[in-house]
Amino acid sequence: MHQLKLAAVLLCAISAGNAAAQTKPGTGGFLPPASSSANVIDSIYVVVNDEVITRNEVGARVRDITARMKAQNAPLPEAADLERQVVERMIVERAQMQLAKEMGVRVDDAMLDRAIGRIAEQQNMTVQAMRDTMEKEGTKYAVFREEIRGEIMMQRLREHEVDSKIQVSDAEIDTFMAAEKAASADKVQVEIAQILVRIPENSSPEQIAARRARADEVVRQIGAGADYAKMAGTYSDASDALQGGMIGWRSPELLPPIFATELLKLAPGQITPVIKTSAGFYILKLTNKRSAASAGPEKATVQQSRVRHIMVRVTPAMSAADAKKKLGELKAQIDAKSAKFEDLARLHSNDSSATKGGDLGWLSPGDAVPEFEAAVAALKPGEVSGVVESPLGFHLIEVLERKTDDVTGARARDVARNALRERKLQEATEDWARQVRDRAYVEFREER
Repeated sequence: MHQLKLAAVLLCAISAGNAAAQTKPGTGGFLPPASSSANVIDSIYVVVNDEVITRNEVGARVRDITARMKAQNAPLPEAADLERQVVERMIVERAQMQLAKEMGVRVDDAMLDRAIGRIAEQQNMTVQAMRDTMEKEGTKYAVFREEIRGEIMMQRLREHEVDSKIQVSDAEIDTFMAAEKAASADKVQVEIAQILVRIPENSSPEQIAARRARADEVVRQIGAGADYAKMAGTYSDASDALQGGMIGWRSPELLPPIFATELLKLAPGQITPVIKTSAGFYILKLTNKRSAASAGPEKATVQQSRVRHIMVRVTPAMSAADAKKKLGELKAQIDAKSAKFEDLARLHSNDSSATKGGDLGWLSPGDAVPEFEAAVAALKPGEVSGVVESPLGFHLIEVLERKTDDVTGARARDVARNALRERKLQEATEDWARQVRDRAYVEFREER
């Protein structure tokens, strides 16, 4: 089941970072441990805005994560610390899901079925075989479906709130590529882990000082021989806390400069001093280092297609059926030559290409989502597709012309652009998740 859920996470994008604890006065900024009572069947653990998370929900999530960590031989934090991490993650998820619903983000059953079908394909299984496997392991298929629906909704929300706002300028790309070239002779990659003691939004100087003291205490305990992974599970506010804080392999240039500077001073196994950022206090560990010398870009040619489209998004006011019907009517007008493709795109398309008659320019392999790319590949120049569905909406697609082009230089710039965008995206996603969490009304209920 762990592999199936991992596939689901890979289907959607990287999950948003965990946010800082926002608790009742007098708790010192940390979540209070839950008490237990054998007489209570279920009760409210925490209120998040206008919804509740129950103790049974928390207990079920704790048991699931405990089983996964044991299966991976990962060090388990103390029970109270594990529960605190789980509750905080559930608060963040619930606050983001509420925001998604408020913004009209929806995932209908047909789209959900297609997503689950892709997950099954990744596991080389049929959907029924995957369902049977889950039920044997004690996971209800209906619960799994709703988890995937929630993942897709949150991914769409992040795309709207964060991804679409990330910009990378040509000047940034030029600077990045120049630095890459200068560093290529002795280029390395670092494997790192993190512990983050987050600073809540609008914290007072006293609260910031308390968070710094917490970070200093983590450094002290690690220096005294405490296990880093266990310290992450106990103290870290990052979403990877229960994975020992492991981030994995990164090129230093893809990290914030202040991180890269400190990490490159270390030998494997060592930790950085406390590093303060706008998000909070970090203690990073260099777990390994390896050479990653670049041989320079290989010459590359690809077949490119100049494409235009008309896209209709599904919204609360436009159902999937209505979107398909509308595009079918537009396709009939194009086929009958009673209207021009570009004029209909300007009138009806729901994306920024509408002002250009739907023209997307020259697309290389990998530039579009798989469903869109497959439709483009099946068309001849001058041919208009039927209605094509993608994660972005529904499309009519026309291939205007094709060419084979040398994209060596362009590919190098694309790699640089993607690297810079990924760096910005990670930081922006963490900041956004912290803001959503800090703005939520959160009330912990004492067990009676």
